[in-house]
Amino acid sequence: MDDGSTDRTLAIARRFESAQLRVVTQKNQGAAAARNTAFSLSQGDYIQHLDADDLMAPDKIAKQMEALGTSATSRTLLSCSWGRFMYRYYRTEFTPSALWCDLSPVEWLIRKMQFNLYMQTSTWLVSRELAEKAGPWDTSLMVDDDGEYFCRVLLACDRVQFVPEAKVYYRTSGPASLSYIGHSDRKRVALLRSMDLHIQYIRSLEDSQRVREACVTYLQNWVCFFYPDRPDLVKKVEEIARGLGGNLALPTLSWKAVWLSRLFGRQRAKRAQVILARIKWSSGRLWDKILFQIDGRRFRQSWVRS
Repeated sequence: MDDGSTDRTLAIARRFESAQLRVVTQKNQGAAAARNTAFSLSQGDYIQHLDADDLMAPDKIAKQMEALGTSATSRTLLSCSWGRFMYRYYRTEFTPSALWCDLSPVEWLIRKMQFNLYMQTSTWLVSRELAEKAGPWDTSLMVDDDGEYFCRVLLACDRVQFVPEAKVYYRTSGPASLSYIGHSDRKRVALLRSMDLHIQYIRSLEDSQRVREACVTYLQNWVCFFYPDRPDLVKKVEEIARGLGGNLALPTLSWKAVWLSRLFGRQRAKRAQVILARIKWSSGRLWDKILFQIDGRRFRQSWVRS
């Protein structure tokens, strides 16, 4: 699914077209719209999402279908192991979290909110029945559209089955990622809407004290994206927390930014944190790319000698 690319992506992708693989293009409308178009053209019983910059083990889907067996139903949602990489995918580390096990939908959402966790988009294998019940991706969400969408998939499923042998490799994109919020007010507004929907969804399954506490923790973890630049959004987050019976503490700066705050004020100090983090990430990415190229030359040389 080519979402109006402006480089040679479409021409290169079309070289791989076959009876099993279609390449479709449309005017640029964003990732959610591209996924909706792709789903409308799909014919399979199961849906596998895979973004252009991520990798999937060759046997990922096969492992999940094998684990599904004969006892599960089309309302079983499948997930799997995943890890981060920049260039050297073979150095990916797979670190288990509290979501790496079989769970009920409500327990999965509680753990996500309570421990600030998530499953990368490509880990999921979704039956057509679940995808149709969940409905289309929300094209109005500029950020966290995947989190909101899979909340709806979870609401429709009976259970989540985790398959540890299946693997997905998530390429860390840093500031270049669509999910990077930075100083975008439009993304902040979209994020708050997604957060509010998350809370509505889980409470539709269960409205216990434990669920409400997990929701307040979720709000506390994410309020930093609005404070101090958008006090109006901070106020809305605080109102949601009070409606759940909780209160939020204002975010604090890291010790590295405290002295900047004293010199230039809190808002400028926060911006400095973002810039410094971007520089650190860019440096790490460049170094990993250099090592990847060195490893590639070594492999080619050893292949020629053999």
